[in-house]
Amino acid sequence: MRHRPRAAAAARLRTAAQLAEHAGHSEIVAWTLETRAWQALTDADYREAVRLSRGAQEVAPQDGSAFIQATAQEGRAWARLGAGRETRDALGRVERLVSPLAMPERPEHHFRYDPAKSDAYTATTLSWLGDPAAEPYARGVLARLEAPVSGPARPRRAASARLDLALALVAADQPEEAAHRALEAVTSGRLVPSNYWRAAEVVEAVDGLGVPAAGELREAYREVCGGAF
Repeated sequence: MRHRPRAAAAARLRTAAQLAEHAGHSEIVAWTLETRAWQALTDADYREAVRLSRGAQEVAPQDGSAFIQATAQEGRAWARLGAGRETRDALGRVERLVSPLAMPERPEHHFRYDPAKSDAYTATTLSWLGDPAAEPYARGVLARLEAPVSGPARPRRAASARLDLALALVAADQPEEAAHRALEAVTSGRLVPSNYWRAAEVVEAVDGLGVPAAGELREAYREVCGGAF
């Protein structure tokens, strides 16, 4: 049944893009391309994700959130391709774009970029790339999300950050803590369905490593996310 909501979403994106083009609203056009890039990323079509992300950057106003998000999305797609130089170039561009930004009044708003989101995206990107810097970076992001200097804690972002840390720990040959961190994310009640595939990636990575907590993690994933291994 998954094809039905995906088909409906694709139809809405096409309609939004057509209306935005007719109205000359380049920011909305860019957001539709960025959303398609995210869909391509989750479908493991990484080259298409790069292409769509770059297309979004071409049409987006360079002082808007869509331009930053599309740049970050490009970096994540390069990371999945294992392209270190291109990934770090995209991360550097995002850092330069985000550094002058102030925290918005509604930082959870998807269409309003903020520095904390940039940190979380960097942690994800580094963990996907398998960069050794991913582990300390992800730990720092998680700590700041759980005990922010200002503003409320962000439990949904923290759940995603636990998955980033878990994947980084797998790469760092620390599978026991990886399983523990992933279990925290899965059982937190804060993991959104769009991140289930990321949890599955960690479950699969630790499942065959003989880690005592792997079985508990696998069962928790089945119960919460409905997947099977």
